[in-house]
Amino acid sequence: MGTERGGRTGQHRTLLCGALLCGVLLAAGCTGHDDRPAPRSSSPTASPASPTLSAERDGRTGSPDRGVSAAGCAGGGPALREGRGTIRYGGLERVYLLALPRGRGPHPVLFDLHGLGSNAADQAAYSRLPRRGAERGYIVITPQAAQGRLGWTLPHAYGPDDTGFLGALLERVERGACVDRGRVFAAGMSFGAGMSTALICATDRSTGSTTSGATGSTTGGSTTGDPVAGRLAGVAAVAGLNIVPPCENPAPVTLLAFHGTADTIVPYRGGHPFQNSHRRRALARLVTLPPVEQSARAWAKALGCGAQDDVSAPAGTVRLDRWTGCRGGASVRLYTLRGAGHTWPGAIGVPRLGPTGRDLDATEVILDAFDATPPR
Repeated sequence: MGTERGGRTGQHRTLLCGALLCGVLLAAGCTGHDDRPAPRSSSPTASPASPTLSAERDGRTGSPDRGVSAAGCAGGGPALREGRGTIRYGGLERVYLLALPRGRGPHPVLFDLHGLGSNAADQAAYSRLPRRGAERGYIVITPQAAQGRLGWTLPHAYGPDDTGFLGALLERVERGACVDRGRVFAAGMSFGAGMSTALICATDRSTGSTTSGATGSTTGGSTTGDPVAGRLAGVAAVAGLNIVPPCENPAPVTLLAFHGTADTIVPYRGGHPFQNSHRRRALARLVTLPPVEQSARAWAKALGCGAQDDVSAPAGTVRLDRWTGCRGGASVRLYTLRGAGHTWPGAIGVPRLGPTGRDLDATEVILDAFDATPPR
């Protein structure tokens, strides 16, 4: 599912594979929500117990340091409110959840991307990243796929321009809050993990719009390229690292992956997705995913890491493969959870998705790793 800039031959091949897999997964999801991680939250928002961004607007004035959002730190940008928000982008009304931290900033930004057939409220409740992240000082954006779509449009694939949509959300937050522009992160579940890893690589597209207004509507204007793709400092892929292959020469990034060996929806050992779904089997046979370990090695190679991984066992059922010595301070970590299914480690149990690993809390591991990641 790689749709990133690189060698043209490889790019065209991965574009074709990405479009095919995206179509198969979306079509497969039309008869059910196999990738839905959790019951719908009873609350329409997923905000931490923290104030609105008024504290942010008392932040820095004058010319902030390079890498800090000037408009947001100086104040006077669009008002940001916690909870559910909308933004009009690409002719569509798009929905997102916003969790805001206390303090003046500059704050890192974290995107939390849901899986196929899920939504923003489910993802916020399942990952717990909005609450936990805001407690640590992150601005957490939990966007939702376009209405009528079960999943994200990968960069350069057919469908709503989700890469540009995420960029418009980031631009709006940077105008309304004091943001550390060098510390933008993304985490995702399943197909959301695939979208997150796709955003590691720069694209050659232009969003062609800017954001304004309290509800995030778009107005005329232009931006240069996609302001999310290619500038992420860190990515965490839960149950979906092997959905999108790496591009050539990606920017240095902290990359974490979590995957259960008993995952039958996005299989750890590779092969066809939705292995236990009779209704989806015919469509799933059109796609063959690589093994997760192979994908981790491919990302390590693309990021210029050493060929040999360091193997440890940080918990009873957890194996950690770690590649270091990477170009530009990048790193790759793969947490393999023995016996776990298509689930978020440490989250609430969802029996239809298989067992949930309890020896590791992915949410805390992700935030610890992102806390330690230097600005890019």
